[in-house]
Amino acid sequence: MKIVIIDYGAGNIQSVLFSLERLGYKGIVSNCSDEIISADKIIFPGVGEAGSAMKQLKLSGLDGLIPTLKQPVLGICLGMQLMCRYSEESNTECLGIFDTNIIRFTNNVKVPQVGWNTIYNLKSELFKGITEETYMYLVHSYFAPKSKQSIAKAFYDVVYDVALQKENFYGVQFHPEKSGSHGEQILRNFLEL
Repeated sequence: MKIVIIDYGAGNIQSVLFSLERLGYKGIVSNCSDEIISADKIIFPGVGEAGSAMKQLKLSGLDGLIPTLKQPVLGICLGMQLMCRYSEESNTECLGIFDTNIIRFTNNVKVPQVGWNTIYNLKSELFKGITEETYMYLVHSYFAPKSKQSIAKAFYDVVYDVALQKENFYGVQFHPEKSGSHGEQILRNFLEL
């Protein structure tokens, strides 16, 4: 199986590679369109700021390519947010795959949310073998409000979508590669889709 991790200068790429290795898979890190198109599975990671990340995607032409992909694609953290329509972070137009906008947590809570939080209302084969209220590791200041494309929720100040799905596109706000055995189970489920 060919697994490509999209490289656009805003990634937690090393930890994703190590996580794949622990599962017995090898990932290829690339921003080459042909390499991405020929992949069986694509991981779209992300750590960083939405505006500069979208700028990088546009420079490499990946902003036009990613929404057209037909194979399973998993966006992680900023990767998931960039798959939405728009982000309040730097007033950024995103890829428009998921039909929702990304907004900032209020100042009622410590921002960013850093650490473990439970996920629930799990509605996808991505969560096979994962029980309701399982803890996942998150680091984020912005979130996806409740939408029709929700496949999991979490609570921090408000109930929000911690995972989204539309057709072959999946997005998780948490970091499966940093969430221990449960996170690895989610990555395994994605690779077995």
